[in-house]
Amino acid sequence: MSTANPAPPLPFFYGGQAVIEGVLMRGPHTWAVAARRPDGGISLRQANLTSRVYTSAFFRLPFIRGVIGLVEMLHLGTSAMLWSANVKAKAEDIEISRGAVTVTIVLSMVFSFALFFGLPLVAGGALRHRGGSLAFTVVEGTTRALLLVGYLLLISRIPDVRRLFQYHGAEHKTINAFEAGWPLEVAHVKRASLLHPRCGTGFLVVVLVVSLVVFSLVALLHPNFFWLVASRILGVPVIAGVGFEWIRFMARHQRNPVVKVMLWPVLGTQKFTTREPDAEQLEVAIAAFNAARQGEERAAA
Repeated sequence: MSTANPAPPLPFFYGGQAVIEGVLMRGPHTWAVAARRPDGGISLRQANLTSRVYTSAFFRLPFIRGVIGLVEMLHLGTSAMLWSANVKAKAEDIEISRGAVTVTIVLSMVFSFALFFGLPLVAGGALRHRGGSLAFTVVEGTTRALLLVGYLLLISRIPDVRRLFQYHGAEHKTINAFEAGWPLEVAHVKRASLLHPRCGTGFLVVVLVVSLVVFSLVALLHPNFFWLVASRILGVPVIAGVGFEWIRFMARHQRNPVVKVMLWPVLGTQKFTTREPDAEQLEVAIAAFNAARQGEERAAA
């Protein structure tokens, strides 16, 4: 494969996510989103990241950046999802409001919280009096992991979700090709891997492991039921911060034999949320990446 004139490497935390018929790509200073229009063309949106969340050195500190990263990707993801939905809807003379998208996201978050937080707590609580606080934590963590895998398997059968997973694969392939120094052309990008160590799905796996460790410590130090439940809320920033740093560490040292083993579940779980994209989907991901890269180059000039 040709590697002539490879592009200079971007900052480590360059990443993205899939949206409706499109892909969001993000750098430290800019973000861009591309979406396929119903007429076959590609619409693009690119903007600078000017909030203090992106410009202040404080929010880039270790562990702090993990918590902030969750918030800002939710914010960018909502904006990109709204924009991409309207790209598709305008062909049918429909305008989707931010309020409608926000309500949908909030309801989805409430459902996810009840499913992945409430139900495991109930399952663990049912066995607490028999097995103790540590057994409660183990049962809760196992239930949460099984629910996550089952949920991903179930939604992957929905056609629209499958297309979203194809765009997720296109995002990964584009970033992998760029980081390998390959030309960002469909013929080259399609050969890249569907899996990437800095994926949000992989982050969920790391969070599950970190939460099991943190909650087990709480169970040993404060075994009463109040602290067991309170720690699930108060511990979110700690778990997010530690999980984010762990993902960064493994991505930087992925060639280390020990880290390779640690990455198996991180990469393996991504097989649930990525599908092989077609050429048109790769074109969209490449367009988003190039727009974001051009914004970074202008910011650096």
